[in-house]
Amino acid sequence: MGSETTREPDHGPVRQFSIFVENKVGRLNELVQSLGSADVHIMALCLVDTTDSAIIRIVVDYPERAEAVLNEHNFAHDDVPVVAIELQSEAQLKDVTSILLKAEINIHYVYPFLFRPNGRYGLVVRTEAQELAASVLATHGITVIGRGDIAR
Repeated sequence: MGSETTREPDHGPVRQFSIFVENKVGRLNELVQSLGSADVHIMALCLVDTTDSAIIRIVVDYPERAEAVLNEHNFAHDDVPVVAIELQSEAQLKDVTSILLKAEINIHYVYPFLFRPNGRYGLVVRTEAQELAASVLATHGITVIGRGDIAR
C-alpha cells in the first residue's frame, strides 16, 4: 500500500461572491490582482454596473482563500450558493431553461465560466431555489458540478 490518500472531490455547492465596488477606473483590476497574488483563479465572472457602483460576481477555484483576500483588501462582499452546470454544447442551454420552466423555478441570472477543467462548457445559474434547481436539472440528465470540479 502506498502512502497516497484518495480524496473525494468536494461536491458541495459552488459559492459565488458578489463584490460591491465604486464604479471607477481600476477597481476590477485591483480585485483581479489581489486574488491573483493569492493564487486564486477567477473561473466565472459577471459585472453589472450602474452610474455610481458596480457588482462584480465571481466564482473562484478556492473560495476560502478568496474570502480572506476580499476581507484583507476591504472589498465589501457577500456570497451565495449557485448552481454550476456542465453542458455538452451550447444547444443544451434550451434544455436547461425548459427544465427549469417546467419545474416553475425562476432564473435570476446566468453567466458562463471563463475556464473549466478539460475544456468543458460551464454555466453559473442563480435561481430562486438553488437546491431544487440542482436536483431537477440532475434528474433530467444535466451535469451539476460541485466545488471540487472547478478547483485546479
